[in-house]
Amino acid sequence: MQIDSRIVKRLGLATGALGAMAIAGALVVRAAPAADPVYRVASDAVVGESALRGAIAPLFDDGAMGQTRALLVMRDGQVIAERYAPGYGPDTKLLSWSIAKSVTAVLVGLMVSDGRLALDSPVPVAAWSQPGDPRGRITLRQLLQMRSGLDHVEDGDPVTDGDTVRMLFMDGAPDMRAYAESKPQAQAPGEVFSYSTGSSIILSDLMTRMLTNSPDPDVRRRAMQSFIDGRLKAPGKLSSLTPEYDAAGTMIGGSILHMTARDYGRFGELLRNHGRSPNGHQIVPEKWVDFMRTPSPRNAAYGAHLWLNRDSSESALMPGLAPQSLFGCVGHNGQYILISPSQRLTVVRIGMSPEKEQRAAVRGALAKLIGIFPG
Repeated sequence: MQIDSRIVKRLGLATGALGAMAIAGALVVRAAPAADPVYRVASDAVVGESALRGAIAPLFDDGAMGQTRALLVMRDGQVIAERYAPGYGPDTKLLSWSIAKSVTAVLVGLMVSDGRLALDSPVPVAAWSQPGDPRGRITLRQLLQMRSGLDHVEDGDPVTDGDTVRMLFMDGAPDMRAYAESKPQAQAPGEVFSYSTGSSIILSDLMTRMLTNSPDPDVRRRAMQSFIDGRLKAPGKLSSLTPEYDAAGTMIGGSILHMTARDYGRFGELLRNHGRSPNGHQIVPEKWVDFMRTPSPRNAAYGAHLWLNRDSSESALMPGLAPQSLFGCVGHNGQYILISPSQRLTVVRIGMSPEKEQRAAVRGALAKLIGIFPG
């Protein structure tokens, strides 16, 4: 199996164990071990310090929730609480898993605002261009809302049967775009919600091709990285934002990028503030963030690469336990950026909760933490 050596080096993985280690949560760039966890809580927060500490503690101390590595609470753009597990800290770059999808959607929005892409135009993919190919009708909007109709199996049983693991770590890894775009049509475009990391990879490739016609992997990487640096990383003050690329030079925009907990918080604040930076600069068009937060016609709990706190058979948040206006970025095995506009609040939890019951417990604890704030 081949995979970009930079990914292997950065993630510290043995190639033969990639799939198993990914599921075990080994993909993380860690800081030097610390003797004690970093823990600070503002004494002048809108809620009492003891209440805030009491709401945070179970996320670290209760084994039923798995392992919390970083927890960050921001209100009105200021960090009011921050705690890390031993070995992690404010400078640790933490793996996003599918939080990356929301970052990808923001980048797509920048290209739409530039006029490079159009929401309701068919996506130009060479593999779909033959006359009569139903994939030629798939639009950008449908990919963002997970309604492409492509036959992508997100999770398999065993996991190695799923398209996501195969695409990220097995036979599809050398050219993830080619793997995702080769999938046949299973339903008519737009008709069925089907969560798909492959859709995000297709979007990553599409953006790259809007920036360069070159097939050279290094040229593709540089073109996409320059766009990210100039349009999101620098203006958004996300200095730790580190995407990964496959061997073909495609950003792995559905699963693998890294940021510190504080930068995940800043990204959440960017969405809470309708695309504006703390100094009021409009980085992402407000209408685009509104679109990301608009429920998909096929799943009320999903917008455009963003989860919404709505009742649905496929919900990743906590409907009924937190404000309906809450929305968030959610990653594999319990990564969360939760944004509550009515409470002027952003909460980040990064960790490892591989069991369904653990993730349910984490969501419950996060709902209790959010619930102590007025709004």
